[in-house]
Amino acid sequence: MDPRGCTEPALNGPYGMKHDIFHDSRFFFATAPLPCPYLPGRIERRVVTELSGREAMSLNDRLSLAGFRRSHGICYAPACPDCNACVPVRIVAPEFHMTRSHRRIWRMNADIDADVRDPVATNEQFALFADYQAVRHGDGDMAKMDFLDYQALVEDTPVETELVEFRGADGLLAAVCVVDRVDNGLSAVYSFFDPEDRKRGLGSYIILWLVDRARAAGLDYVYLGFWIDGCDKMAYKARFQPLELLGADGWQLQDDLSPPMFTES
Repeated sequence: MDPRGCTEPALNGPYGMKHDIFHDSRFFFATAPLPCPYLPGRIERRVVTELSGREAMSLNDRLSLAGFRRSHGICYAPACPDCNACVPVRIVAPEFHMTRSHRRIWRMNADIDADVRDPVATNEQFALFADYQAVRHGDGDMAKMDFLDYQALVEDTPVETELVEFRGADGLLAAVCVVDRVDNGLSAVYSFFDPEDRKRGLGSYIILWLVDRARAAGLDYVYLGFWIDGCDKMAYKARFQPLELLGADGWQLQDDLSPPMFTES
């Protein structure tokens, strides 16, 4: 890595893009190669940069357009050797139409109350987070997080971030979503839900709620992070249409994607 923090992948940009953001004075760093958490036998590497100062929000907006994701006070994008499976995706909110399955999920959660609040971690949230990690991602690093780690995930943000608590009619916490407001949309940073409540489809409901909120606010997109070819855990993102993907030619509708991405489950 260049001692100044700039690497060739960062200068050229992920996804083969030539983007202005990679040619300003900000340093982009490359992480050390590590085993990929999504696809076995592959190596993960990321390009990262710090979000700080008065320009943190505007930089986060620009980096979102370039396919980056935020975690704590940094933005990152994949820059993996010999692999381009991670593809940034976003829902075109004004043109979104619910499928029959979506309408069923929306009706099933009609009793859910969404409370939009400041990003402040609570013990109640962490208990749900820990249950979710244990059931859904028990072999992942996030399953090892303690309350202070979770607090940092929620509260360590230099941009406009909201935390949404979803509660059922019984008042119990059913789901949580950490969401950033970016210039042209909402970016789902992280969400989790009751892993034992399989009937409600809470993961899909959170996305439907975000699309509804974006449309009400006159915003164009809901950013969902990465769709990963060959990763079943990411397949659900393809069920929200129309979906745009970021490639070498910029954001484009996914008409040319292979059929497996559209498989219902």
